[in-house]
Amino acid sequence: MDEPTSAITDKEVDNLFDTIDELKAEGKIIVYISHKLKELFLKADYYTVLRDGATITSGEMKSISQDELVEKMAGRKIVIEKNISDVIFSEPLMQIKNVCLKNGEDLSDLLVSDASFTLHKGEILGLYGLMGAGRTELIETIFGLHPKRSSGEIWIEGEKKNITTPARAINSGVMLVPEDRKLQGLCLGLEVRSNISVTVLKQLEQNGLFLNGRKEKVLAKDYIDQLNIKTASQETLSKNLSGGNQQKIVIAKWLAKKPKVLLLDEPTRGIDVGAKSEIYKLIKELAATGVGVVVVSSEIPEILALANRVLVMCEGEITTDMPIAEASEATMLTHAIHKN
Repeated sequence: MDEPTSAITDKEVDNLFDTIDELKAEGKIIVYISHKLKELFLKADYYTVLRDGATITSGEMKSISQDELVEKMAGRKIVIEKNISDVIFSEPLMQIKNVCLKNGEDLSDLLVSDASFTLHKGEILGLYGLMGAGRTELIETIFGLHPKRSSGEIWIEGEKKNITTPARAINSGVMLVPEDRKLQGLCLGLEVRSNISVTVLKQLEQNGLFLNGRKEKVLAKDYIDQLNIKTASQETLSKNLSGGNQQKIVIAKWLAKKPKVLLLDEPTRGIDVGAKSEIYKLIKELAATGVGVVVVSSEIPEILALANRVLVMCEGEITTDMPIAEASEATMLTHAIHKN
């Protein structure tokens, strides 16, 4: 069973556990994969910790504490280029107040519960959590994707915004680079040029009727050069580019729109190390211009490398809000596993 409780209600979890008890009584062997340690301590007889494709340790559940297990999960020996910036951000840009999102399949269940935080101008805010923590759901709610199931307040530069659609979010200066760039971020069958210009077609109009092709080509060239997008030409179909270059196109189309807030959901998933480094550099340069950036990532080293401040979510709740100086793999994992 691979993360079997990540998207089900508490009642359904109880039913699942009853089923597990029945299967055990019948002599069945169950391998239960989960980051929710309280479930493992409730149901498992033995544990095995895997990291980077290798077995780190194993033993009986009764012989280890939850804190010891977290330590073994986080104890990898890797070098993390941690963001050590000591800049103090004082100008609020976006304030999120008591944002909630109901589960579409069970309205009594909250996927996001009373989330509140402030993003400052020029700040990179890292948002971390394990599978099912509600990270993507939170930023999708901020972007206006779930208006009928959400509540709470969103303030941009001191003004309350009624963001009930992505169009309203965009008009408020809030842009989202989604987790699945191919499904939600790109028109794969269109050229690089068209994917970059798609957010600013109104600005590229000629006589109110036609697209000014010359302006569009100049715009596309500017962002291809600025983001170092590797493409044979502007006319190359986006589907024929590498994952890293596709991701740069998605970012480029929002940069053309001059965002105040950029929400990045798993911005380097599925791309090579070289492209990842370039996107890190781009994010930092963007923040240096005053844009507020929220980076959602399941990779702790990525959060530590980019963020000025870290939010951690667990089961729909923000469990900590800490400066990067206090963040580590162990502290982040602890807050991702334990609710307040």
